[in-house]
Amino acid sequence: MKTTVRVLAVAALTAALAACSDTEPAAGTLTLRNCDADVQFPAPAQRMFVNDGNLVSMALALGAQDQVVAVSSVQRDADTLRRHYGPAVDSLKSVAPQYPARETVLAQRPDVMVAGWNYGYDEAKNLTPASLRQDGVAAYVLTESCRQSGEGARGIVEPWTALRTDLTNLGAITGRAERAAELTADLDQRLAALKSAPQPARRPNIFLFDSASDTIYSSGKFGAPQAILEAAGGRNILDDVDDTWTKVSWERLAAADPDAIMFVDYPEQTFAQKVELLRTKPGINQLRAVTEGRFLNLPYALWTSGPLNIDAAEQIRKQLERWNLAPASTITPRADDTVR
Repeated sequence: MKTTVRVLAVAALTAALAACSDTEPAAGTLTLRNCDADVQFPAPAQRMFVNDGNLVSMALALGAQDQVVAVSSVQRDADTLRRHYGPAVDSLKSVAPQYPARETVLAQRPDVMVAGWNYGYDEAKNLTPASLRQDGVAAYVLTESCRQSGEGARGIVEPWTALRTDLTNLGAITGRAERAAELTADLDQRLAALKSAPQPARRPNIFLFDSASDTIYSSGKFGAPQAILEAAGGRNILDDVDDTWTKVSWERLAAADPDAIMFVDYPEQTFAQKVELLRTKPGINQLRAVTEGRFLNLPYALWTSGPLNIDAAEQIRKQLERWNLAPASTITPRADDTVR
């Protein structure tokens, strides 16, 4: 998928983007490629409604918080976002602790909504890109969540490409193209450092544990965890699953017998509860990762597609080194987001 932003705009906007200006861009409209469709957006957006911590992190990384009229489903990631982006997090108006209702979104009179399928957009709530456009709200869809043609599965490009696409597109929507270019350049530099670090003779097999009941919610080859684990020097044991976030059986985990298990931190099912589940379930309690206690718990905003994915990769790399599953390296994470 091409990530080049195709701008169809009035002359004033074209001149502003050509100059890569991050201050006072001219008003107008632009057309971006989003989920394999051409979609129009105001340029620059002035009243964005942003759902979920990973998408809020994109707005904060771009420095576009003053263009965000409201956010939702961000409380669980507030501490993580403060650690990375400072007090700007507290300037955001939170209007819903979880995914918002359609009425909640429209009450804020946004010009753009930034969300994704299973990241806020929901047919059951009539909160979809199509329904929002009928009310004059331009809807941006998280690229990682784009639906595969004719299927229920999500994911149309590899995860780092999805992230670069979103940063570039949102940079254009907010009039912050220069900042978006800086973010993608930093991402590429850090990825190159991870790639050039000494690699293990055998990549350790890693299972991502989101949450569980009779099945386990995890992530396949199109989800951000796939890219994160590969960059860290590991292997996602669900790299053959043609989806982003998906359910798998306990038998799939048992058969894989992973070297390590990574967790997505959730208030609804705590780290301690998940570990207890693993240690008391017959058969599962004999897996290598469980008997060796090779567990790492990181916040939701680091695992879901966003600029903090590279921080997750760096932190996982160092943890693999501590477990002697990867050679020592000079990789130095910029933060420690481990939830204990």
